[in-house]
Amino acid sequence: MSTETLPPDVESVLREDPVLAELVDRHGALAVTPAENPFRRLCTSIINQQLSTASAEAIRERTFALLDGEVTPRSVLAADEPRLREAGLSDSKVQYLQNAAEAFHERDLTASGLSDASDEEAIAALTRIRGIGEWTARMYLIFVLGREDVLPLSDLAVRRGIEELYADGGAMSREEMREIAAAWRPYRSYGTRYVWAAYEG
Repeated sequence: MSTETLPPDVESVLREDPVLAELVDRHGALAVTPAENPFRRLCTSIINQQLSTASAEAIRERTFALLDGEVTPRSVLAADEPRLREAGLSDSKVQYLQNAAEAFHERDLTASGLSDASDEEAIAALTRIRGIGEWTARMYLIFVLGREDVLPLSDLAVRRGIEELYADGGAMSREEMREIAAAWRPYRSYGTRYVWAAYEG
């Protein structure tokens, strides 16, 4: 469990939900802060698409090792495509990584570059990149931009986690999930992190 503490405003809101209050006690502080390496984190999200955690981790490690740990737009565009496929990437994911690298060359997609964009504007900018869908874009908002009020219901683990925590595993509609998460505003990204922690724990 983390020895750090949540920002007081965040903790105050989350503790109004008894379920999240228990998760805060169990897991300690979970951060929502901008990533130090935005492009590397975007590559991680692309690799993770539609893969189990274990499979994604193995492929990511091999891919990043192939890039000698320097995960930059330049290194991705210079990488040998057959070797990327040997690392476990599908043809489409090789293309998606290259598309992302080109986009980072063309536009500033960092937290500072998108600081004036609303969440929906940032999602629109990201999903212009072929291979970046809503799921990946919302992961980027949370883990790269550090946006505090994102609810990624396109993520299966979030939906299953909410169902387990609030409906004993029973099926819930997305609208019902949004109603539950409304109590977490304006810190739904933090609430999401605790749902993930409970689901994966």
